Amino acid sequence: MKTWKCGALNIFLLLLFVIGCFVIKNPIKKSFFFHVPPTFNATNPLDWESPDPPPARSNPGNTSQVISDEAIFAQSIMSNEEQSSLQAWRRFARFTVRDQLLPNANEAINDGVVAWQKLMISVQDEKHETKGSLGWKEKQCPPFLSNMNASEVHENGAKLWVPCGLTQGSSITFTSIPSGSFQVELIGEMLPGEPDPPIILQYNVTLKRDNTSEDLVISQNTWTVAHGWGEEEHCPSAIQENRTKVDELDRCDKFVGNEYNQTIKTNQNNSGSTNISMVYDGEARKHFPFKQNDLFVATLRIGSEGIHMMVDGNHLTSFAFHEALEPWLVGKISISGDVNVISVVASGLPTSDYLEHTNDMNALKPVALPPQTELNLFIGVLSTANNLRRRMAVRRTWMQYPAVRTGQVAVRFFVGLNKNHTVNKELWDEARTYEDIQVMPFIDNYSLITWKTIAICIYGTQVVSAKFIMKTDDDSFVRVDEVLNSLDRINVTHGLLYGLIYSDLEPHREPDSKWYTTLEEWPHDKYPPWASGPGYVVSKDIAEAVSKKHREGQLKMFKLEDVAMGIWILDMKNKGLQVRYEKDDRIVYECIDGYVVAHRQSPGELLCLWKKIQEKNLTKCCSN
Repeated sequence: MKTWKCGALNIFLLLLFVIGCFVIKNPIKKSFFFHVPPTFNATNPLDWESPDPPPARSNPGNTSQVISDEAIFAQSIMSNEEQSSLQAWRRFARFTVRDQLLPNANEAINDGVVAWQKLMISVQDEKHETKGSLGWKEKQCPPFLSNMNASEVHENGAKLWVPCGLTQGSSITFTSIPSGSFQVELIGEMLPGEPDPPIILQYNVTLKRDNTSEDLVISQNTWTVAHGWGEEEHCPSAIQENRTKVDELDRCDKFVGNEYNQTIKTNQNNSGSTNISMVYDGEARKHFPFKQNDLFVATLRIGSEGIHMMVDGNHLTSFAFHEALEPWLVGKISISGDVNVISVVASGLPTSDYLEHTNDMNALKPVALPPQTELNLFIGVLSTANNLRRRMAVRRTWMQYPAVRTGQVAVRFFVGLNKNHTVNKELWDEARTYEDIQVMPFIDNYSLITWKTIAICIYGTQVVSAKFIMKTDDDSFVRVDEVLNSLDRINVTHGLLYGLIYSDLEPHREPDSKWYTTLEEWPHDKYPPWASGPGYVVSKDIAEAVSKKHREGQLKMFKLEDVAMGIWILDMKNKGLQVRYEKDDRIVYECIDGYVVAHRQSPGELLCLWKKIQEKNLTKCCSN
């Protein structure tokens, strides 16, 4: 027994020696070192681990399960300016079991850890190569691509690699001659550990072959490793009338499948000239935009809600984005099948070339804010990593209001990571250049923007101290002066929700809706009062309560962030808070003259609106 004890002691001392040598060779500065509470998963610090099974989705209970606490920050390789881009995240501090109620939360965190660590390795390598200077050696996000510089084009199709994904306004135009059926695929980035990349869109065109009765049809679908193929959509479709529109466009144009026989009629008028007109005989016959051996020009365009196909200048189909399959994930465009591709051009791509063409860099950087600076208003702007042009347009327009430039109002962008490493590198370079981005180290997803709203509340009450906190989007034009005037006029500093208030609206129960909500997610017939997402303001006490409740694990998670804010405020009201709902119809989708917030504006429209205000002090909308 004594010999056994001596042997065990020797082994223990040997282990201590080995660990000591490891620490000497691998100092903390080169590792992601963090404090691990007893319930942490030390292998993956952002994975959920609990001694008991997590509560059911419909009743998470009141327990708070800590998941993360600065687990992914390699402080030693960051400058103070770089660490400022993580101020909101550091104070976010933890996830709770309730956060699992958000769709794709686990995947977003796990993939975010991989993306973040890969980014930090690149940052460290770049600093070693450039001896600490900022800026990647080469920009890798071009504004457009063609078959001349980034693709393979051949008789049976083409492939185009897109290094930084697609964004709203991006388009892919291809000229082709089909000899039979073909397909177009928008393919996502390959993920670690998965055998195949996701398909954001598969666009199948079936052409009738000789001596067959095969229908002419267009089918659209998505595919992922986890869920396989989705629900296929056809055009023409028998259920077209019952389907919701995408960006106000039909999912299948009503003329597909129906064309009227036409004849040419000529009439000679009194002046001797001849008028030529088309006369339709009223008899319908089958029509299909793609024909064997006929050249066509097709354009896939990225909208705000989905992907639209135009053929020879006419709208054909629209396909809504599916959850966790957004356009910024696209890494490759593939055209295959019985088709001769003549050319492929991708334009309107997210790019950071503005960094080389900006002469007024300091004028675009925010005013320095000491800790706990007292502000009248803090504005958090939701954005995604490759929406570079939108952020630049915001910096050049309404972020130039005097109240922003003098430090009465502060504006920050809240941006998640991308599965595309190149996009993340460009985002990090932009963040340390302009110092107005708060990076959220999880993979961006529409169903997770509630996390960003919480982070905005945290930043507006803990990093700075603002009387009011506003949330808006990167495609919104905010008249900062008029927002401040409205808050002065309302003269309420507690329990305020100001915006485009909706009351008694019913949840979307259609599965193909972008805002689809299951009975499990919200079992009631109507939502409580809430302010629409283009832009709304809450008073400091509400933002502080949101931050506190999330920290304590008492905040109900809901994937629609603007509705979620309404749910949280109702809970506060039921517990005694006197709430003031202040509706302003000048906060609008699209644009209406006299707007306070105009949503869904392109970068060009943002610049146009600002020019009108600067030159003539007009709040007039810009024509398309």
